[in-house]
Amino acid sequence: MSARRIGILGGTFDPIHSGHIDAGHAAALAIGLNRLIVIPSHIPPHRPQPLASPYHRFAMAALAVGGNAGWRASDLELRIEAASYTSATLAKFHERGYSPAELFFILGADAFADIASWRDYPDILDQAHFAVVSRPRFPVSDLPTLLPQLKTRMSIPPLEFAQMEPLILLIDVQTADVSSTAIRQYCADGSSLAGLVPPTVQQHIEQHGLYQPMGQGRRDIDAQANAAAGRLHGQD
Repeated sequence: MSARRIGILGGTFDPIHSGHIDAGHAAALAIGLNRLIVIPSHIPPHRPQPLASPYHRFAMAALAVGGNAGWRASDLELRIEAASYTSATLAKFHERGYSPAELFFILGADAFADIASWRDYPDILDQAHFAVVSRPRFPVSDLPTLLPQLKTRMSIPPLEFAQMEPLILLIDVQTADVSSTAIRQYCADGSSLAGLVPPTVQQHIEQHGLYQPMGQGRRDIDAQANAAAGRLHGQD
């Protein structure tokens, strides 16, 4: 058995929410991860640019992983003033001595359905195992039909991963029916976030007035956050 099973949970995390946390827990349990690293992207290539600053998105990710043994947040992508591509991030893990068989990139089934549009596809599928988790209204059981060209690479854990060629691991569990887009709207409307994000993340959002209609006070807070973003280095 490989001594290391490292989960990588990437995303814009604007903000990180209970669905992300559920996916991480599901992958950790199904695969037996030793560690799980949450990596907020700097400039997401496939999504609108984030509303919260890198400082706040990293802070929320760090708060969300608290209390989860073996979990931590990384600013690996936030350090780079360029689009955040998964293939480049995985390459950095390889440079640090991790083999593709030791890495498990975690994402939702809805995101994986668009894998053919990712940079370095299909070679990216050889850089790590892809741990794909069901999302509400998008179960992993749909993927063999949606992506027939990848069907032979798809498997259901538990499996022995030592020295195994990277696989697409289908993890069918229930995850929270929530999205970052909906949470931002709830904030703008003044609705409660209870149960949608970890309590510490809810407290951070409320304390800093994130995702509220822009006003002068909001601008002042964002200016402070952008200045603080330069102090993220050394967190990885």
